[in-house]
Amino acid sequence: MTGVRDGATGVDALDAAFAETVRRTGASIGALYLLAPDGRHLFLDVLCGAPAEVAAPWARIPVNAPAPVAEALREERIVWVGSHEEMARSYPRTAAALPYPLAMAAAPVTGARRWGALLLMWPAGRPPYMTQRERGHITASCGRLARLLEESADGGTFPAPGELPRVLAAQTAVGAAGPALAAADFVERLPGGSCALDLEGRFTYLSSGACELLGRDSGQLLGTLPWQSLRWLDDPGVEDRYRAAVISREPVVFTACRPPDSWLDFHLYPDASGISVRIVPSGAPYPPAPAFRRSARSAVPARAGRLYQLTHLAAALTEVVGVRDVIDLVADQIMPAFDAQGLVLSMVDAGRLRITGYRGYAPETIERLNGLALDTRYTPAGHVLDTGLPAFFSDPEEMGRAYPEAADVSGKQAWAFLPLVVAGRPVGCCILSYDRPHTFPAEDRAVLTSLAGLVAHALDRARLYDTKHDLAHALQQALLPRALPAVPGLRVAARYLPATRGMDIGGDFYDLMPLGATGAAAVIGDVQGHDVAAAALMGQVRTAVRAHAALGTTPDQVLRGANRLLTDLGGDLFVSCLYARLDFAARRVALASAGHPPPVLRLPGGETRPLDLPPGPLLGIDPDARFPVTEIPLTPGLMLAFYTDGLIETPGVDLDDSITDLARHLAEADDGDLDALIDTLVAESGARRQRTDDVALLVLRHVVEQDYPGTVT
Repeated sequence: MTGVRDGATGVDALDAAFAETVRRTGASIGALYLLAPDGRHLFLDVLCGAPAEVAAPWARIPVNAPAPVAEALREERIVWVGSHEEMARSYPRTAAALPYPLAMAAAPVTGARRWGALLLMWPAGRPPYMTQRERGHITASCGRLARLLEESADGGTFPAPGELPRVLAAQTAVGAAGPALAAADFVERLPGGSCALDLEGRFTYLSSGACELLGRDSGQLLGTLPWQSLRWLDDPGVEDRYRAAVISREPVVFTACRPPDSWLDFHLYPDASGISVRIVPSGAPYPPAPAFRRSARSAVPARAGRLYQLTHLAAALTEVVGVRDVIDLVADQIMPAFDAQGLVLSMVDAGRLRITGYRGYAPETIERLNGLALDTRYTPAGHVLDTGLPAFFSDPEEMGRAYPEAADVSGKQAWAFLPLVVAGRPVGCCILSYDRPHTFPAEDRAVLTSLAGLVAHALDRARLYDTKHDLAHALQQALLPRALPAVPGLRVAARYLPATRGMDIGGDFYDLMPLGATGAAAVIGDVQGHDVAAAALMGQVRTAVRAHAALGTTPDQVLRGANRLLTDLGGDLFVSCLYARLDFAARRVALASAGHPPPVLRLPGGETRPLDLPPGPLLGIDPDARFPVTEIPLTPGLMLAFYTDGLIETPGVDLDDSITDLARHLAEADDGDLDALIDTLVAESGARRQRTDDVALLVLRHVVEQDYPGTVT
């Protein structure tokens, strides 16, 4: 296939364009992920260069996952990973599940809307960078795929998520090759070989010498998988070496023992059409061993595919933060991995099982199951928590014999009850259920039992995190002003945005205080940290500032008073702070700074610039610190923007340049609606997306609404 067939439509045209993209980029493996109807997941629609079973752990990827495909779609850019070392640094979860030398590119497939993402993989031998021409070609190919998807959607034939992706043959594949053609491929790849496998891992050719070493006739082996037809190769290490060859396209060596004591070396030489294998007795002369070599002399009961899923899911569970994250991960990744249609996740609370999340159940069913006692015999949940052992029921009859009432509650046909136990302490229960009878092979039971332990620890950590977060968030919300007071002569707006990473809380604060009939004070500050201690210290500083401001003291005296409080407390957190006193009668603004970024001043004529404000030291360092005071005229239409460094700090960008950019954005913004103006500033700064620091922003604009007593005219 060299191009899209004339007249091809729908899925055929999409597959043709996808296969052509893989061929023209020289990729060994290609995958097209499409955005699911819920907008929260990417599903693998079509695959080329690898069997579907190899890609099973990545058949569904959450859009918010830390993975190259998801990031390419989220950020609408090409994500390039030039080596496995770079993968381990940038995407550790993906690297743990793909421990092979390779290069990878993920690109968004977007047009009228976001459709999905294209994934391309190359052997590690290619250069660890992309040229502009390659980027341009991939971008153009993604645009072509997007147009075909748009046409499919318009014609009502848009692909829907299926159980397995469509698998296209590699461009150089011979098709359903018989023994003669497979042998020809083999001879072309490796002189004097012994057998050949296709990309699915099945035998396609065996020499007489291979049959003698393996102890079977070719008729017994052709078309079979080695680890299924040869019991002594039923070792996950063998399947792992095959996967390494398929994915990395690099030669691989492993050693296995044919009972009782015949050790054999297997040399795998892959390309796009299959794998040539040379088998020699261990210690016999053979070509120099490739660098990628491992011994596999120990047997492990579970299949390698399940082990990869376990590794992948275990890595994912280490990254979850809150209870909701655990629920979403179990629903989004563990349910599809085990073909489950229902989920109930409960947590132990005051002697009862409280359901914290579910999928695939009617709300009335959940209401009936919620709050069961820990010793309940209504369902198996109480028993599995009491014994710590999982329970599996393949059909309603099996469930009904032990728990007659439970079988009819949900209408499900098979269940896996997994106790969530940490250090002997029950944390909760995870139930996976099925709409049809379902058997649970021994390896599935073993993997689910292991996953239950990982989920239990993740859920326990998440609950502690949520408890701490709720406490700190409540503290922070109690300390920040619920609403800014109305001050005659001022239009005000403020915004607080927590960091998107961490506990979503912090020490940034702002406040506005009326000072009699002709004055007001504004303050903004930033406490180090994003935890309970930072939130608590923020409350103390804000209270101290309000107390000193109420006495009518000057800005430097207010900061000195707050500074003495912090130094007396003797903590290890410091605070930056900016305080301004507005005197409407004298038409003056006095400001003092304790190591805080300068405010941005917008004059009535439109001129906008950072205010030249000499700062004093941070609060809490020097008990005898002094804070210089700067005065400016308070003219009608004057606008002041106070902010914390989370709004302006960008890695690799000079702070002064960021402040200059903020001043430019303020000058260009419409000042008719200050809340809309703040939205504009936040959007232009990029703080609406990922934030490593929290952001506080306070904007004041002086307007003349009345004549103040003592006003100088």
